Amino acid sequence: MFSSQKNRNDVVLSIYQDIRTIFRLNDIAMLASETIFQSINKKLNYYVHTGKLQNPRKGIYAKPAYNLEELACTIYTPSYISLEYVLQRAGVVFQFDSGISVVSYLSRSIEIQNQMYLYRKIKGEILVNTAGIIRQNNQVNIATPERAFLDLLYLNSDYYFDNLNPLNKDLVYKLLPIYQSKVLTRRINNLLPQ
Repeated sequence: MFSSQKNRNDVVLSIYQDIRTIFRLNDIAMLASETIFQSINKKLNYYVHTGKLQNPRKGIYAKPAYNLEELACTIYTPSYISLEYVLQRAGVVFQFDSGISVVSYLSRSIEIQNQMYLYRKIKGEILVNTAGIIRQNNQVNIATPERAFLDLLYLNSDYYFDNLNPLNKDLVYKLLPIYQSKVLTRRINNLLPQ
């Protein structure tokens, strides 16, 4: 086997052996112990053209059956999945929406391969506070239902919730100081009286 062929296979092998399904160029360079970005970029373009990798967005590479939540957290960082997406899965909101809602440092709507990613801007102090956020092994950061509930009320004070029973009221009150908002505190006291 030619050495260039072997090096190419080492890069794709390193990617496929990793638990993650989404990678930035620097992630792949670290995995493959490659220091020349032009060289690795050529290899990655080759893999995209041969169908071994996908390029869902500039600078982001993915295994063919990539994790949509992982992509949502990789497009803009720091960010975490929250709001309607989490509340829908927890049974707090009944209306189905296939979009993935993410809290980040900016507001954007992005469509990639027929999947909507909805980013909502939140204050930096709230964004970087990790209380109520679960960090999974595959780089997915996802809010607990209680954190998602507070995020949504903070961003949209007149939102209607179908079912508040799945929420842990004690945890909601424990997370409430993160937001430093008297208006939010009053709204929580009305919705979930102690």
